[in-house]
Amino acid sequence: MCRNIKTLFNFDPPATEEEIRAASLQFVRKLSGFNKPSQANQHVFEEAIESVTDAARRLLSALVTNTAPKNREVEAEKARARTAKRFGARAS
Repeated sequence: MCRNIKTLFNFDPPATEEEIRAASLQFVRKLSGFNKPSQANQHVFEEAIESVTDAARRLLSALVTNTAPKNREVEAEKARARTAKRFGARAS
């Protein structure tokens, strides 16, 4: 799976439409192998993004959980800590 596709379920605040579309774009790029499709493939590429976005939106709205939503800031800080541990701290 593409590393740029982030988990969108069970966050507070919930995933935005832009986040869902961005994940869908990354997914279609990964499947097709195109970062930017040719003009001949542009229409089908955009249709695929819209279809995946619709499916992702339906999935996120239908999923259920008993756990409390995760805080975005806390999860982002955990990710930064994992990155710093793995790659070392960046010099500012």
